[in-house]
Amino acid sequence: MENKKEMTTPNVSAATDTEQPFPKCTEHSIADCDENIKSFEEMQREMLRQLSPSYLKTVSMAALYDTVFDIQTPLIDGLLQRGTYLFVGSPKVGKSFMMAQLAYHISTGTPLWDYKVRKATVLYFALEDDYPRLQKRLFQMFGAEEAGDLYFATESKTVNGGLEEQIRGFMQEHPDTGLIIIDTLKRVREAGGADYSYASDYDIVARLKALADSYKVTMLIVHHTRKQKAEDIFDMISGTNGLMGAADGAFVLSKEKRTSNNATLDVAGRDQQDMKIHLVRDTERLVWNFEKSETELWKEPSEPLLEKIAVTLFSESSRWEGTASELCERLGVDIKPNVLSLRLSINASRLFRDYGIRYQNSRTHDGRKVSLWKETDGAA
Repeated sequence: MENKKEMTTPNVSAATDTEQPFPKCTEHSIADCDENIKSFEEMQREMLRQLSPSYLKTVSMAALYDTVFDIQTPLIDGLLQRGTYLFVGSPKVGKSFMMAQLAYHISTGTPLWDYKVRKATVLYFALEDDYPRLQKRLFQMFGAEEAGDLYFATESKTVNGGLEEQIRGFMQEHPDTGLIIIDTLKRVREAGGADYSYASDYDIVARLKALADSYKVTMLIVHHTRKQKAEDIFDMISGTNGLMGAADGAFVLSKEKRTSNNATLDVAGRDQQDMKIHLVRDTERLVWNFEKSETELWKEPSEPLLEKIAVTLFSESSRWEGTASELCERLGVDIKPNVLSLRLSINASRLFRDYGIRYQNSRTHDGRKVSLWKETDGAA
């Protein structure tokens, strides 16, 4: 029996796929061991701190400056940013036709008017339509050119009754989704109950926004205007200011006369330049055509540093790594290393969007390390 036990005992020194023993601290590695122990102790202290009832999550300015956030590019340059927006207009003004137009252009990646579009899957809750009407409308607007990445639903649950689970289920099947349209807010809101207060208005949009943010998609929530005129067109949004307060912005589609084919689209948002766009409806195809804009398409100020990086570092190579000081020296720029790192963190999305270059910085034993690499296929 003893021989059997000895025969079945694994030979650890010879095996290549067994668990390795914990490394011993030697004279040459004692500094690394001390660092590992300190890191473990800090991790324990942080876990205990977060379990405390008095814990408040904060971010220091230094940590904020050090962070390279996820790249967020607009779905439509200069017009539709990532976020949650209200799309508002009076009944039968043409909101659903505009939603179908946006959905089609984004799902196919076709430019809209003078604006560049990024292709993405679209989920359209057309809750005031049925499939026969959608079929007829889409054919009249776009002919036989179908979009395989545009999905419709004419029924859904309410926000409190399971809509979030339905959207999560769709996102699992279609992770490349970039736009979700809910037409209209009334259809996903609980009927009856208390009056629509600021708190309830804010809560309904905030919940939808939290869901959209968790998947980093854009959400358009179609809603109605009130009958009363207002000096500020955004004050005509039906309900309280809680709706606008919770959203990232709003679009208001309006006409001077109901029978007119001319309309204006007012745009406002946290990450969006205020705009007023004049549109004309094509009476045959029922699409909205661009006439003019009272505000020129906003363009970011030039950033020569980004172009210098693209030209200097990536003319012959697809990756560069080093310290911020080494990067300053390589680029030949008179900028403090910490300022250079901050400018790159702030412009990481733009660097990737315009040049297909990703940026990352990390702390090492030797200091802060900067990594830049080219992703030609991933450039937007």
